[in-house]
Amino acid sequence: MAKKHKRIPGLEPPPKVSLFVWLRARFFAGIIIAAPIAISVSIVYWLITLIDSKVKPLLPPLLKPETYTNIAIPGFGVLVAVILLTLIGAIGTNLIGRSILGYSDRLLSRIPVVSNLYTGLKQLFEIFGSSQQDSFKEVVMVEYPRKGIWAVGFLTAGVKGEMVSRLGEGFKGVFIPTTPNPTSGFLIFYHESDIRPLSMTVEEGAKLIFTAGLVVPEYDELSSSPVTEDKAPEKPDQS
Repeated sequence: MAKKHKRIPGLEPPPKVSLFVWLRARFFAGIIIAAPIAISVSIVYWLITLIDSKVKPLLPPLLKPETYTNIAIPGFGVLVAVILLTLIGAIGTNLIGRSILGYSDRLLSRIPVVSNLYTGLKQLFEIFGSSQQDSFKEVVMVEYPRKGIWAVGFLTAGVKGEMVSRLGEGFKGVFIPTTPNPTSGFLIFYHESDIRPLSMTVEEGAKLIFTAGLVVPEYDELSSSPVTEDKAPEKPDQS
């Protein structure tokens, strides 16, 4: 009489799938792998073509590679733009350059309509180009727009100036961006005790907000500090 082999839990053979299901799964896996690469390459190519179309017409024939090679070199306009921006940055950091930039800044700030646009864009680029260590360096969670509802935000800095006299010590600014456009949002001041820091990086937090929570960074619960749980109340001694 043949012996019956017992099945070991966890070692059962995988269920058989049809050829169509296997091909469909591999097709969608290929899309997930290739789509980000194709989109990134397309965006880079579009930016290079756009910059080339704007910069190359401004160059004299003596500086165009087509004059000597009869072959259009893609990205030459980008190279020229990078060199020009580097020169502008070098000139703007010395004494004479700062004087010229200060004069142009005052001139643009006095032109109606243009002044509002210029001031807003200048402040925006100064924020993102700032080297402050306390700005947008930490992802946090705060209760917003009411108690019991939590939103993801970016910690900016502690309150300063007049806000200290109005709010008191221990308050920090939290920028709560909107989804899926994280460049707009709300600046709200919370007390330190009401802010819950997260272990994810700023880039991971931006991806989380931009994708409306679809892309969530991996979280290793073992490597993080455990949350202290409230102990259950002890039963009174009935003796």
